[in-house]
Amino acid sequence: MKRSALAAALALALALASGAASTPAFAHGANQPFVWEGATVYFLLTDRFSNANAANDLAYGRKRDGAVLRSYMGGDLAGVTAKIKEGYFTTLGVDAIWISPPVEQNHASTDEGTGTSYGFHGYWAKDFTSVDANLGTEADVKELVDTAHAHGIRVLLDVVMNHTGPVTQADPAWPKEWVRLDPVCTHQDTATTVDCALVKNLPDIRTDNNKAVQLPPTLVAKWKQEGRYEREVKELDAFFKRTGFPRAPRYYVMKWHADWVRKYGFDGFRGDTVKHTEPGVWKDLKKVASEAYEDWKRANPAKRLGDDKFFMTAEVFNYSVNHGRMFDMNGGKYADFFANGFDSLINFSMVRDAKQSYEQLFSGYSKALNGPLKGYSVLNYISSHDDGNPFDPLRTRAFESATKLMLAPGAAQIYYGDETARVLKVDGAVGDATLRSFMNWGDLADNAQRAGYRVSDLHLHWSRLGQFRRAHPAVGAGVHEQLESSPYTFARKFERAGVRDSVVVALDLPPGKPTPVSVAGVFLDGQTVRDYYSGKTALVANGKVQFDTGNSMVLIGF
Repeated sequence: MKRSALAAALALALALASGAASTPAFAHGANQPFVWEGATVYFLLTDRFSNANAANDLAYGRKRDGAVLRSYMGGDLAGVTAKIKEGYFTTLGVDAIWISPPVEQNHASTDEGTGTSYGFHGYWAKDFTSVDANLGTEADVKELVDTAHAHGIRVLLDVVMNHTGPVTQADPAWPKEWVRLDPVCTHQDTATTVDCALVKNLPDIRTDNNKAVQLPPTLVAKWKQEGRYEREVKELDAFFKRTGFPRAPRYYVMKWHADWVRKYGFDGFRGDTVKHTEPGVWKDLKKVASEAYEDWKRANPAKRLGDDKFFMTAEVFNYSVNHGRMFDMNGGKYADFFANGFDSLINFSMVRDAKQSYEQLFSGYSKALNGPLKGYSVLNYISSHDDGNPFDPLRTRAFESATKLMLAPGAAQIYYGDETARVLKVDGAVGDATLRSFMNWGDLADNAQRAGYRVSDLHLHWSRLGQFRRAHPAVGAGVHEQLESSPYTFARKFERAGVRDSVVVALDLPPGKPTPVSVAGVFLDGQTVRDYYSGKTALVANGKVQFDTGNSMVLIGF
């Protein structure tokens, strides 16, 4: 998108938000509360998003000698902050940014069977207490979170309890009391999913060990060299004294993760490889992190965004909204991760369910979320960093992808570049690397042509849907009701603690022809309502409303 077009999109977004702010309290807009159940979450790999500081592109002696898309590419925390300041996320209606783990990664590369690879993704920790120098500094982390909060955006931190980084000559394994390298998981039952290494040469943290352990010698030496050993030990002593937890491996890691919350104010965690640890580990982590979050809010009253509790969502690989509360671990065993600290789970079936009709998709999700999952939520996606079967890998159904994701009941996860048709199939890239190309800012700036559409038009489509979601919690968190089959029209109604919000959406309207839309039972005759897709307003009459627009959809609310 040209700068002028992007500015126009931002202006529309802000106009819609400010217009809604003058409506009655029950009509949402700026007056409605944020709810995680209906949030729009933007997930990005920091190294692959935006490079604001070329000076930190290669740290610790790393090189650009990896296989295709497996070396560091220069994205950094300052780059994310710059995009927040530009209003990029505000334009998209984003409520929360989920960043990949910023912790210090393996210094060396490894060959995981797909060529030389580095830990650019953040899941190969060397030191959970340090910011990786390739991504920036502690000051950069602080500025990112503070800037996001100043723009009304929450930040989720990706955390790993299951493993450290692979073993290399520069990155030795921690002691056997801390980690195991075998057996490798076979996923036949709970034991072969939890008491094992996820893949070859990926040290599995002994979250099952309840015995006291000493700090890994490599960390002791590192911290002494950095001049912070005494401080770290003092903080650990205070943590174990305060909590009463044994000095077992998992509690060290919990303390280190919670420190990021207490220090910077992260609003929640996304748990990585969750089914590969005992469920109770996450319940304890939720307790420790929640205490840290309350400490941060008390210390930073001007920076906090309301009175939200600490939030946690999880990657339980292959979990589906259709599973309800119980996840099949195989071997006749089930696990309830919602009862173990999680407010939400990532919904891996959206990429398949999106092939359904609108009504089948929307009504099915609404029934699940207001039935077995009532009080909890799911995070839907149509592409991700490690799902090799995205809904639309060639971006030929990009508008449909946006419509189904952003209007589906539940929270929505935009994977960076969904909104700009970033390529998901890269020649020479093997495995999940093909999903992790650098953000295609050039396509947006140049208004690149795709198969039958332009990137700027797609970005604007995402922005309009995102602004509608942000203005109305009913979209993601409300109860779904079909009003008409032709044109397909539905309502969503949300009510909680005296707060009410209602919307009506009509899809697949005849192109180029203003069409009356049924809103009976949702909006009253004589009320003026807004179409968030076009920005136009109209008066309800005889249970219907018609906007002077030929768009194929209308997004109706106050």
